[in-house]
Order: sequence, then C-alpha cells, then structure tokens
Amino acid sequence: MRVFAIDTALEACSAAVFDNEHGTILASESIPMARGHAEALMPLVARVIAAANMTFGHVDRFAVTTGPGSFTGLRVGIAAARGLGLAAGKPVVGLSTLSALAAPLIAADATIPVVVALDARHGHVYLQVFATGGRTLVTPRVVPLAEAVQLARGGAPHIVGSVADMLAGLWLDADRPPTSVEVQSAPEIEWVARLGASAEESTSPPKPFYLRPPDAQPQHAAQLARR
Repeated sequence: MRVFAIDTALEACSAAVFDNEHGTILASESIPMARGHAEALMPLVARVIAAANMTFGHVDRFAVTTGPGSFTGLRVGIAAARGLGLAAGKPVVGLSTLSALAAPLIAADATIPVVVALDARHGHVYLQVFATGGRTLVTPRVVPLAEAVQLARGGAPHIVGSVADMLAGLWLDADRPPTSVEVQSAPEIEWVARLGASAEESTSPPKPFYLRPPDAQPQHAAQLARR
C-alpha cells in the first residue's frame, strides 16, 4: 500500500509518500509555518508526488491530520486530502495530531506512558495521555494547564508537544519526573503516513476534530434585521 499523507493542522505544512509494503518513505517535505498553509500546500504536494516518481493514480490511500490544531490550517489539509482522494477514486483516512505526536515514542518503547500536550491558548492545553502499550488513559480533551498536570502525573512518562516544557515545569511528582520532555510543534509527517497505512477505513470522509469552539464568533448584533 502506498499512502500519501498531509499535515497542516499545526505549525508545519507537510506531505509524504509512504510505501507500506517495504516500510519506506518514498518522498517527503515539511515546511515550518504558523500560517500560510493554503498557499503553500498544493505546490508542496506537487513536489512530493514528483519526487516519489509517481502520479496520484499510484496512491492507494490518502491520510490527513484532522486536529486538534489551527482551525484554518486543519481545514486546508482536510479539504486537499478529500479533493485528491475524490479525484483519484481512493479512500481518505483522518488521524488526530495527538496520536501522531505520540506514535514514534510508543513505537520506540511501549512500556513508558506518553503525554501529549498542545497549546490551546488562553491558558488551556489539548491533552491526551497514553498508558503502556499505547492504550488511551486520558481521552483527548481541552483543559486548563493546572488540570492537565494533574491528569498527566504518574508513571514517569514521555511528554511531547508544543507546551511539553510548561507541563514538565509544573510537574508534581518529584520522585518520578518525566522520562523525557520534547517540545514539538507539529507531528513528523512520516508517522502521519505510517498511521494512515494502519488506520481503518470509514465510509465517511474525515472531518475537523476541534475539541473547542473557535475564538471568532459571528457578530449577530451587527447584522441587519431582515424585512
């Protein structure tokens, strides 16, 4: 199976082609960016598929991160993946950014818990905690930083994500400090592709995984009354 993966949910614009049969990345590119994904993505996609010496007809599946993350960024990636899948007549699977960030740590040593913490702004954190074996211990949620520390404590875990250092700085269990702390603002696109190869297909196309409402709200008071 050849998987074309896309990630624009956080602070990178990335794409990769993964050959699941041989376990190799055929081509990949990742550009760090906080905004501007819409302009950067399709030229990047074209470069990656060309570097893999393929056409989209050779792709067996598309994979895309669905969030949590930037409201605009993740919609850009999902729309592109769904459009490419529709044009190529191939399935599209969605993956959470939290699981993609945890995946390489779980693969390296499944006996150590993993805590993923991303900045949700306004003093809040997107959080998921994985127990040994990659089992979900705390389901994805958005919580205040102090509550995230309480939920994550114990087990001397790996902590990864854009606010991993903040979570580690407030760690409560001095006898069992984190095994490692890795500040990472976006998942590795290789792992998005690898997870995409093993994900179960759905009859529904992937949708944004927000966890919280957008900051910007419609200004109803400024709307003109209908006659």
